[in-house]
Amino acid sequence: MTSSGQAFREFEQAGWESASVVAKYHEHISGVTTQSVEALLDAADIRSGSRILDVATGAGYIASAAAQRGADAIGIDFSAVQVQMARNRYPSVRFEQADAEALPFDPQSFDAVVNGFGMCHFPSPDIALREAFRVLKAGGRIAFTVWDKRAVGFGAVYAAIRAHGSLNVGLPAGPNFFLLSDPEQGTKALLTAGFVSPSCRQVPQVWRVSDPDEVFQSLVEGTVRAAATIRAQSPPAREAIRAVIRNAGAGYRRGDSYEAPMPATLATAVKP
Repeated sequence: MTSSGQAFREFEQAGWESASVVAKYHEHISGVTTQSVEALLDAADIRSGSRILDVATGAGYIASAAAQRGADAIGIDFSAVQVQMARNRYPSVRFEQADAEALPFDPQSFDAVVNGFGMCHFPSPDIALREAFRVLKAGGRIAFTVWDKRAVGFGAVYAAIRAHGSLNVGLPAGPNFFLLSDPEQGTKALLTAGFVSPSCRQVPQVWRVSDPDEVFQSLVEGTVRAAATIRAQSPPAREAIRAVIRNAGAGYRRGDSYEAPMPATLATAVKP
């Protein structure tokens, strides 16, 4: 791993070792990300008896859902805080602290490898895909979700930062947040890792909040890279960014709440 990649990994891991960040993510953002869990498991062909590895498991939502289907599920995360939360929430499922780019499993150990919104947190998504390829059995499937560029929230906040502030705020260099959101790039990455029959599609998700200002606050309190980028802006820029997010969310009022579109891109492929 390059020194810049190591710096990014340490930055991300330190952020996700914050109990406060993990709790806020679980409280505010997991209600969005869990909407695509069943589609992810369907894409990976998870059924009773499948041996599945859930990479970047977070609080264990996907591994638990796989176990409910009768699969033998293992969830891993580089954050000890996340792993402990997962163990507390789902004590019957196995969770371990491990690195997605150096999986502690033998080759051809799993029928499926899944990853829900974890790819943008890895210094090298390509290495993570190669590791997934290594531990999969022949005929096994990989499936992962990432944020679609049209997701109100992440898409709007980065657009607002570009318009009113700066993305160059001295954070360790990491992969483009939306790199694999592009179906062409996702397909290319899967083929480069050795997979065949890649496909990408959009999965609808909605972020329901009582006040559009909750979106900005949730990103500040419950994320790592986006939050650090926002906090590094000047006070006037932060207020301008907050106003953009608030105004974007206000356009999605549905009765007494707001329902902002937060679609996912779901990619899947097969190990030959």
